[in-house]
This record gives sequence, structure tokens and C-alpha cells, in this order.
Amino acid sequence: MAQQQPTTGAEGMIAGDLSHAGAVVDKAIEYMLGQNLDSLAVASALLGGSLGLMARTMGDDAILGVLTRASASVRSGELRGEYGPHQ
Repeated sequence: MAQQQPTTGAEGMIAGDLSHAGAVVDKAIEYMLGQNLDSLAVASALLGGSLGLMARTMGDDAILGVLTRASASVRSGELRGEYGPHQ
């Protein structure tokens, strides 16, 4: 099976699609936590699914770019600033 190419790059991502996908993920997280699943298990499953999707649809350089930006967000404190302190 040929590797799929992404239909849009990170810079060309459609805001409506991103907003919709984010809302669906938020609801899925809310549901799983409501089922008393461990937050680490939920986060790990979501990250694993995200990595799998990226592997199927993006090149390695694009994946590394996403992960580099995510790591920079953690290191700079931006992530905590958006979502609050560790509980």
C-alpha cells in the first residue's frame, strides 16, 4: 500500500478542521476520564494514536517538526501557561 501524503501541511491547516478535531478529542478525553481511566493511560493512548496517524500521513521531517515544537512548548513553559499547573 502506498504511503498517503498529507492533504495540507502544518502551515496550511484549515482552522475549522483543527477546531472540530480538537473539540472531538476534548469530548473523547472527557468521556475516558469519566470512565475512571487513568490520565496517563488516556494521554499515552492519544499520543500513540497521534504518532500512528503522523507515521501514516507525514514524512519524518514533518513529524520531527511537530515533536520539536511540542518539546519547545513544554521547555518554555507555554504549555503550563495554557493548561495550568500539574495536579
